[in-house]
Amino acid sequence: MTEVLPGSVNAGDDDADREAVERERARLREFVQGLSADDIKSGGWFTKLCAQALRSYSKKATWEYFQQKYKGVPADGIVGQQIKLAAKNAMIEGGITASLYNGTIAATVGSLGGASPAAVPAGVVTFMVDLTYITQLQMRLVHDIAVIYRIPLDVDDPEDMLKLVRVACGIKAGEVARSSMKFVPGVVRQVLKKYYSGPVLAAAKSLPFVGKHLLQRNIIKFGIPGVGIPLTILVNRYTTVAAGRHATSVFRAEAEVIELADTLIRRTRHPRLMLWVAWLVINADGKIADAERLLFQRLTRLARERHQVDDEQLANVVTMDPDEVWHRVDAEPGDLSDVVHAAERVATVDGELNTREKAVIAELRDRCRRR
Repeated sequence: MTEVLPGSVNAGDDDADREAVERERARLREFVQGLSADDIKSGGWFTKLCAQALRSYSKKATWEYFQQKYKGVPADGIVGQQIKLAAKNAMIEGGITASLYNGTIAATVGSLGGASPAAVPAGVVTFMVDLTYITQLQMRLVHDIAVIYRIPLDVDDPEDMLKLVRVACGIKAGEVARSSMKFVPGVVRQVLKKYYSGPVLAAAKSLPFVGKHLLQRNIIKFGIPGVGIPLTILVNRYTTVAAGRHATSVFRAEAEVIELADTLIRRTRHPRLMLWVAWLVINADGKIADAERLLFQRLTRLARERHQVDDEQLANVVTMDPDEVWHRVDAEPGDLSDVVHAAERVATVDGELNTREKAVIAELRDRCRRR
């Protein structure tokens, strides 16, 4: 499949936009026609789409690509433009798909239950083209946002791939139906709840977790008589913008943590001691937040790369002993204001300081003042 890279469509030419969407739909129709009914019912379609939609695409949609296309534009500006382009294409696709229907989609998708393992009803092909288009669009958008904020995601790494899927699909364990509904504008939720049952829900339950979530979220666009086309356009745009904004929140926050690590390592005169103090602050309250974990991983990597500090003793610590850190602080000559500053910044990476973090920093300041 030939990918259309983000931003390659002329946003000012509606005919060109529609033509590009039609081309992508045609490619995805070939993909869907290669699926079996079992692929759809089992959720295998999603695994296959992930491999097809991202592997070669990720090699082209690089940070250098976006820098070249949007010369001089900060990351936030590029991300906003990518979300806008993706939302526009999602709306165009929604209008095309909805215009092809002449009945409720719930019954069509429900017919998969009685289909042969190899057969896929014609109506389901149309539905799956819509589903795969929007799924691919939103996953690529999330990938782009990560790349623009310089958060490396290896699509061949299961952990990175799971992260991308989780951000793109808004999935949390135990919240499939609720998270499907939260992607729908409030003005139509009450109407949807009336129809979001019976054959629609039965069809959704035939797929495993990710497939079930995506099917639920997609099928509501076609389950309400008389409002198919406007609702499909609205939901396509809404879910795409929501995915983009969620990805922005996640990856921008990670980019800020990585930027902080770079700043602290660049400014410190005591990289080894700073690592010990940072780990003490992080462990002060007995729990480690994701932002703290990311920060420390980045600090240790940069300390190794820029200062040749590879502290095996710290790496082997199981239970942090504050006395060990205070001994190191007391033994270090000279001005330690850079270490105090680093501790203060580390303490705030997961939010406001708590009582235990304040106590550690107060002790550190006191020891540094008495030097």
